[in-house]
Amino acid sequence: MKQYLAVDIGGTFIKYGIVDEQASILDMDKIKTPKSLGGILELVENQYQKHPNITGIAISCPGAVSESGVIYGSSALPYLHGPNIKQLIQERLGLPVYMDNDGNCAGYAEVWKGKARGKEDVLVVVIGTGIGGAVIKNGLIHKGSNLHGGEFGYMLLPDGSENGWNTWSTTASTGALIKKTALQKNVSNDALTGEAIFDMAIAGDKICSREVNEFYRLLALGIYNLQYIYDPEVILIGGGISVREDLIDNINRKLVDLLNDLDGSEVKPNINTCKYRQHSNLLGAVYGFIREREGELR
Repeated sequence: MKQYLAVDIGGTFIKYGIVDEQASILDMDKIKTPKSLGGILELVENQYQKHPNITGIAISCPGAVSESGVIYGSSALPYLHGPNIKQLIQERLGLPVYMDNDGNCAGYAEVWKGKARGKEDVLVVVIGTGIGGAVIKNGLIHKGSNLHGGEFGYMLLPDGSENGWNTWSTTASTGALIKKTALQKNVSNDALTGEAIFDMAIAGDKICSREVNEFYRLLALGIYNLQYIYDPEVILIGGGISVREDLIDNINRKLVDLLNDLDGSEVKPNINTCKYRQHSNLLGAVYGFIREREGELR
């Protein structure tokens, strides 16, 4: 059975592992993200030396990832943007390399073996420090003319700011929840985590309860917009927030409130959590490799 080295480059950590063609993760670890591209190249080479029989290398990373291997846009890792990373790795190791945006990889994981399998039209929304995701059309990732397909976090929503609007990432991500709650409590952002805010809300903290309630309302607003823009079969939610068992119920309650307040809006979004959470980027990168390099649908 073929095996692949999968690498998920994040702003804080890099996860990597060996994944086979049936979506089994055979070996996995993570390290703090290196401070230079050279550190990433060294990691990939070291893992290849430990697993010389791999078929290829599949990489998930932030930014607008082109087919050539250049990453456009911006991210928390400026050194990723500019060099042709795919070409550097291929020349260094002599192996085929696949690279894609992390949101697209999360989507492909669901297409491969997850809750989007067998479906044609799906949106995957990944909620974390910001909001990203993937547009799946006819079972394929739709990247768009500027490689920004699935960048739902740029969507504008009304808020109480001076402009009267802000991006969905700025208003409805878990990162936004932390910033808003920290401001209300007059503490630093580092003093709070999303998990702690939810726990305090459940315990009856009034500030946290208010901010969590608003968090769900803003998520519902964005999801409502996405439903009527694309009309998918299902909207899958990933990211750290997706581990909360009450997530879908809370968003659904806000969606019902919206639909009750709007005449003529009869389509309620069908939402669910992603099957693959912390492993989605690794698995989706491998699926993308299989599709692109071998032309196989798994």
